[in-house]
Amino acid sequence: MAADPTDTKKLLDRLSRVEGQVRALRRMLESDRACEDVLTQLLAARSGLERAGMIILEQHVDDCILKDSAISIPARDELLQTLRLWSKHGG
Repeated sequence: MAADPTDTKKLLDRLSRVEGQVRALRRMLESDRACEDVLTQLLAARSGLERAGMIILEQHVDDCILKDSAISIPARDELLQTLRLWSKHGG
C-alpha cells in the first residue's frame, strides 16, 4: 500500500488507539467492570477499526481503482461520501 506519509501516520495513530482500547477491554473484563462500561469501550474499539478500514478503503479507491481514471473530482468525492455513508450505517 503506497500511501501518503500523512495518511499512514493517521492510520497508525488510529490503530494505536484501538490497541489501547483493546488492552483496556481486557483489564475491564479481568476486574469485572460493569457490562455497560465494557460495551462502551467495545463500541469505541469497533468504531476505531471501522474508521481505519475507511482510510484504507479511500486509499484503495484513489490509488488502485481510480488511479488512471478520467473520473471528475466531484464524482470521486461523491463515491467516497457514499462509501462513508455505507460504512457508517452498515455495521
